[in-house]
Amino acid sequence: MKKLFLFTVAILFLAGCKEKAESNKAINAKAIVTSEEVLYRPNFHFTPKKGWMNDPNGMFYLNGEYNLYFQHYPDNNVWGPMHWGHATSTDLVTWKEQPIALYPDSLGYIFSGSAVVDVNNYSGFGKDDTPPVIAAYTYHDVKGEKEGKNDFQSQAIAYSLDEGQSFIKYDKNPVISNLGIKDFRDPKVVWDEAHKQWVMVLAAGQEVKLYSSKNLKEWKYISDFGVEFGSHDGVWECPDLFPIHVDGTEEEKWVLITSVNPGGPNGGSATQYFVGDFDGTWFNLDTSFEADLKSKKTMWLDYGRDNYAGVTWANIPKSDGRRLFIGWMSNWDYAQEVPTTVWRSAMTLPRELKLKEINNGYRLYSIPVEEIESYETTKTEKENISFEKEYTLIDKNDIDVNRSVVDIELSKLKNDVYTFRLSNTEGNQLEFGINNRDRYYFVDRSKSGQVDFSDKFANGISKAYFEKPLEKVNVQMVIDKTSIELFYNHGETVMTEIFFPNSPMESLKLVTLNPSATTIDHLRVSELGLKH
Repeated sequence: MKKLFLFTVAILFLAGCKEKAESNKAINAKAIVTSEEVLYRPNFHFTPKKGWMNDPNGMFYLNGEYNLYFQHYPDNNVWGPMHWGHATSTDLVTWKEQPIALYPDSLGYIFSGSAVVDVNNYSGFGKDDTPPVIAAYTYHDVKGEKEGKNDFQSQAIAYSLDEGQSFIKYDKNPVISNLGIKDFRDPKVVWDEAHKQWVMVLAAGQEVKLYSSKNLKEWKYISDFGVEFGSHDGVWECPDLFPIHVDGTEEEKWVLITSVNPGGPNGGSATQYFVGDFDGTWFNLDTSFEADLKSKKTMWLDYGRDNYAGVTWANIPKSDGRRLFIGWMSNWDYAQEVPTTVWRSAMTLPRELKLKEINNGYRLYSIPVEEIESYETTKTEKENISFEKEYTLIDKNDIDVNRSVVDIELSKLKNDVYTFRLSNTEGNQLEFGINNRDRYYFVDRSKSGQVDFSDKFANGISKAYFEKPLEKVNVQMVIDKTSIELFYNHGETVMTEIFFPNSPMESLKLVTLNPSATTIDHLRVSELGLKH
């Protein structure tokens, strides 16, 4: 009996220990989640409530709402069977997550694509006075891929009669079959007004293929582009082809965006662009842009490591006239390893793309959407500030640097290094700025907090080179807890990078190596709050 008693006591003790351990584990897990929410959930960049997210998909504007779909796996925080998640916004800053729009089915996962508003009901899917929204997407047949086939990706469509809240898949999918191209995906559809046709640009290995249609259901191959130009260090993905006016003129050009992975200017994923004309069949490079490509190899939309797979919104009203863009704010080098568990990834801040003619050539500029200005609460503005070694731009007692926008103009730049240092009391610091000696902008996140989750995350300084030393520069920076978006000279050069500090950042300083006088011509600092 004594042995039985002792055995029973031991069992109860072990059970109690196990229960306590489970309880402590649950408490610790809850603490981790709470900590992640406080530290890493962005204030004003879109993130899913839970699960995995990558490429933005199917964006369109209709009846006062911007629709954003995205590659989504709701059941885990790493890539898995792809769905189209959905979010809406009335101002491009505050987003409301909606029910999942497209689920995988017997034909495969739902990969990236686009959506258009078929205002004239060319497709015939419309009902009464309701124009259909047509989504074009890639089916990814996992079984075919595992069997070693090359034709496991095909293009399909679905239509919506409730402004994109739900979709009905076309019963004659796929609308474009695969002829044996392993990477054959990401259809982006645009209306070609000059030739009264729908045009689809589609990634195909390391080039793009173009198709045309009158009804969005029957597609004809018309041309291809890309074998001779751009970066070919990785697979091409998520193309976008669109017309755009040269800034300040009535001249119209066409821009082709393609993402490439790997092969970015600072490693891993990145997005390149081309400027030319479209004759209804062929996309032809502008002669000056072709010459630039031959001398400079690749034109990058963003030189940071965390802006990938971005595309533009459809159906923006002519009265607005902007070409609006958003990208996935991560990199395939480490996206599935970043230190968040409830969700993974955020989108960039939506941006306006502008095409400018510079020195008889064309360049694509990016700037934050103007809607963010309506969220500004606390503001400080100063002019004509002279300093030598160091100047504090944001102090924790004045403005929360983790939800801030800084616009600064510097002049009298010397042969020096100008470093902006974002830091906290734990010693975490993100450094970025201008190396005017070696002629490059830079971002260094090697001391920014958690960096050892991937050996590729902080394995070098990101750089974007410029041709000659700068005498003056404008820098606009958007800081949101775990991301920095840098727009140099009104969007001429852009760098976007994420980081994960161990505690909230507290201050932002500008420091130089040498005690030579530099002038801050203008400084504007804003804290972003809730919209009233």
